[in-house]
Amino acid sequence: MTNRQGEIIWYELMTQDANRAAAFYGAVVGWQVGAPMAGGPDYRMLVARDGNAGGMLQLDDAMRAAGASPTWLAYFGVDDVDASVAAIAGAGGKVLMPAWNAPGVGRIAMVTDPQAVPFYVMRGATEGATSTVYQRHGRGHVGWNELYAPDADAALGFYHRKFGLTRMGGMPMGELGEYSFIGHDGGEPMGAIMRCPPGARPGWSFYFRVDDVDAAKDRVEGAGGTVLNGPMDVPGGERVLQAADPDGAMFGLVSGAAADA
Repeated sequence: MTNRQGEIIWYELMTQDANRAAAFYGAVVGWQVGAPMAGGPDYRMLVARDGNAGGMLQLDDAMRAAGASPTWLAYFGVDDVDASVAAIAGAGGKVLMPAWNAPGVGRIAMVTDPQAVPFYVMRGATEGATSTVYQRHGRGHVGWNELYAPDADAALGFYHRKFGLTRMGGMPMGELGEYSFIGHDGGEPMGAIMRCPPGARPGWSFYFRVDDVDAAKDRVEGAGGTVLNGPMDVPGGERVLQAADPDGAMFGLVSGAAADA
């Protein structure tokens, strides 16, 4: 694995109805959705025009009984999954699923940060492979990663210590405090951390790059989703909206400014 420690190397949608989700995101983002993979749960690849953009897991009864619900999650690449899990737990996070080996995929664990926000940590099975699911400018890929945290300063400290994410400036958000850009040293910002707005649920949210957010708004609503906020202009010349898919999983869309790949 050549992605550096703390880079996001995979995105995953947990959904109640994989066929409905495939139709929705195909219409909104333009993904091709693969057939269920053999030999396990219903898991499908989400494919952009230049390769994989993530995966989709259909929740079964056992997963729902254990508390799983429709949502988008990120996989943070790490050099040592077991050491990372121990460090996260030692910092106040929780282990939701202990580390396991997924044949041909890698070693994976599901955890939360100290503010109960869930995510995965993963070490890929193939040495030298580089994940490109996150692309700041790639159409059909996540182009921005945004964390709503009850305590934004504490979140900045945690993700810096465990994953090397560094504050790279920010902008004021009034009563919500600072919208702090984050990234790795030597790179450009790949997202931001901010205080969780009133009524919003803490967690990571991911913005998929589309051709035109205003046109995509109509696709979201026409395919059974709900637009929660926007479209609106944001600094830097981009335009965004926030939405929920038919199962209630939240996501964002972004267009403009950055040249599409």
